[in-house]
Amino acid sequence: MALKLKYGDIKEIPAGDERFYVERDGAWVLDLEGGFVEKGKVDEARAKLDEFRTNNVALLRQVEDLRKKYDGIDPDAVKAALEEKRKLEEEAALKAGEFDKVLEARLRTERERAAAEKATLEREREALNARLMTIQVDHAVISSAAKRGLRPTAGPDVTARARGAFVLREGVPIVLDTDGKTAKPGKDGVAPMTLDEWVEQLAAAAPHLFEGNAGGGASGNGSGGAAGGGGAQKNPFRKGADWNVTEQMRLLKTNPAVAERLRAAA
Repeated sequence: MALKLKYGDIKEIPAGDERFYVERDGAWVLDLEGGFVEKGKVDEARAKLDEFRTNNVALLRQVEDLRKKYDGIDPDAVKAALEEKRKLEEEAALKAGEFDKVLEARLRTERERAAAEKATLEREREALNARLMTIQVDHAVISSAAKRGLRPTAGPDVTARARGAFVLREGVPIVLDTDGKTAKPGKDGVAPMTLDEWVEQLAAAAPHLFEGNAGGGASGNGSGGAAGGGGAQKNPFRKGADWNVTEQMRLLKTNPAVAERLRAAA
C-alpha cells in the first residue's frame, strides 16, 4: 500500500505509519528528507518508503518463520543427539572393520578443534600484545622523552618509532640487534638496551622531535676535544690509538647522546 501524501488528522493515518508523518500547519504530512515536497516530486520517495516497509514486513515474517521452525528445540539436546548419532556410526564402522575410516574421522575432528582453539588463542595473544605494547612501550617512551623536552606534536612520531624498534618477550620490551633475534646491548655493552637509552639515541638521531635538545646540537668539543685537545677530532671508542676508556666513561656521564653517536661510528 502506497503512503498518502497528507492527512487532516492523525487518526486517519493507518496504524504503524504514524512514524512517517509530521504535523505541519494543522495537518499531518509525509516526512521526507529536505521537508515537504510537491506531489509531483514525491513518487520516488514514496517508492523508497514502500520498499522499506515491504522489506521490514518480509524480514519480520522470516524471523517469525524461524521462531516457529525451531520453537521447542533445545540446542543442548540437539548437540547430544548429534554426538549419539556419531557414536553409533562409529560403532557400526568398527564392527564392519573400517578402522582407518574411524581413525581418520576422529583425527579430522581433533584437527578442526585444535585449529579453532589455536585461532582463538592467536587472536587473544595479539590483543594482549597490543595492550601490553601500549602500557609497556608507548607510555614509558613518552614519559622518558618528555623529560628530555619532547615537542608536544612529536608524540605520535616517537611512539611509532618505538613500536618499530621494540618487541615484547615474556611481557618485557626489548630492542633487537641487527640479527633480529638477540637483544641489543645498552651502554655497558652487556645488558639489554633500556627504554631510556633508546630515547637518548633517538634524541641524538632526531633532534627535531625535542625542544632545545642538547644531544642533537653537541659540538665537536664535547666528543673529540676532550679526548685530545686540538687537531683532528678523536673518537675514544675507536679501536687503536684513539681508544680511551677514561674518556669513554666521562662522555657517557656528561654527554651520553654524543657518546652513543661516537660509539656507533667507531
